[in-house]
Amino acid sequence: MQDGRFPVEMVDGVPVVAAPEEIDITNAPDLRSALLEAAAAANGHGTVVADLSRTQFCDSSGLHTLLAAHKRATAAGGDVLLVLPGNAVLRVFTITGVDQIIPNFTSLETALAQRSACGSNGRAGPNGPNGSFGYRRADGRPERQPSASGVDEGAS
Repeated sequence: MQDGRFPVEMVDGVPVVAAPEEIDITNAPDLRSALLEAAAAANGHGTVVADLSRTQFCDSSGLHTLLAAHKRATAAGGDVLLVLPGNAVLRVFTITGVDQIIPNFTSLETALAQRSACGSNGRAGPNGPNGSFGYRRADGRPERQPSASGVDEGAS
C-alpha cells in the first residue's frame, strides 16, 4: 500500500489487514487493494483476516468491499474472517445481515484459533464445534446460515 492506511501484517502465517477508524467511499478502494495484497500473501492457505477492531464507521462501500473479498476468497477455496469487537460497526453488520455471511470474531486471537482448529480455510463443516460451520457471531450466539429460500427456517 502506498499510504499505509491498511497495513498487511503476517500473524501466525495468516495475513491480517488492519482497517482504519472509518471505511467509506473515499478509502474502500484502498481496502480492496489491501485485501487483494493479503490474499496474494496467503500463499495457498487462502485465509485472510480483516481486523476492524479500530473501525468506528463503515458505509455501504466498505460492506461491498468486504463482501466482494469474501466472495473472491471462497471461490478460490479460502475465506475472509472479520475481527469485530462489540462496537458500532457490528450493529451495521448485524442489521444488514453481513454478520451471517462473513465469519466474524470478537478478537484476532479467536479468529486465528478458529482457523487453526478448522483447517486451512477456517471452516469446520456443518457439525463443527460451535454449531453451523463452526462460526460464532461477534455477539457470542451461534451463527445460523440463511436458507436457500431466504426464509429463516430455524426461527421460532
